[in-house]
Amino acid sequence: MLLSVITVAFRNYEGVVKTWASLAHLARDPNIEFEWIVVDGGSADGTAEFLEKLNSDYNLRYISEKDKGIYDAMNKGIEMSRGNFAIFLNSGDVFHEEIAHSVRQLGSKNDDAMYIGDAILDFGDGHKVRRSAKPGWYIYHSLPASHQAIFFPLSGLQRYPYDLQYRVSSDYALAAKMYKEGYSFKRIKGLVSEFSMGGVSTSNNLELCEDAKKVQRQILRVPGFWAEMSLALRLRTTGKTKALYNKS
Repeated sequence: MLLSVITVAFRNYEGVVKTWASLAHLARDPNIEFEWIVVDGGSADGTAEFLEKLNSDYNLRYISEKDKGIYDAMNKGIEMSRGNFAIFLNSGDVFHEEIAHSVRQLGSKNDDAMYIGDAILDFGDGHKVRRSAKPGWYIYHSLPASHQAIFFPLSGLQRYPYDLQYRVSSDYALAAKMYKEGYSFKRIKGLVSEFSMGGVSTSNNLELCEDAKKVQRQILRVPGFWAEMSLALRLRTTGKTKALYNKS
């Protein structure tokens, strides 16, 4: 199995349907073997019933039960996965129509690196921005690519799962830990995903920035002055993002 697509959901039936529909872009290439892993937090909104009716479409496997939050649910998804690589496409996130081109590139890759591509950020009212993947050293400030555009080696995720002590930046902490343990970032060509900017980064930017600073100090071991500079820059950029989103 080349790829595991992990989707975490809670009370977001419409988002799950939207994500499922976008898997058709990946399925266009019959030579790409993938599975869809859905971890639902015990929603009573029809999500489980919808998944049951799919009858294992796209090699679907799912659970619907209470969890300790999004990162705990992601860890459950990791435990269920069987692919060489895994990507997190949560409910409401969608694959870009070019996704098959991006995934084909993984077929010749070793599972000793995190492969990153580009994503489309949707601010609403038709305003969309392409976020291109950055060089690997950018991890010392932030993720070098959107979380929904990173293909993780499953072996690395199993060794370094999401740490629940980081309430809103565990995705950053995981990538930083893997990077420090020798998993480099390597660029692949093309657009991977598209997602709305209505999540944590636009609603809890102060907590996000403080949590990221903790990652930099505790995992990346950056000097205090650099962590403070990064914090100031992150507050500025996430503040602008929040303002832009609120205009939509």
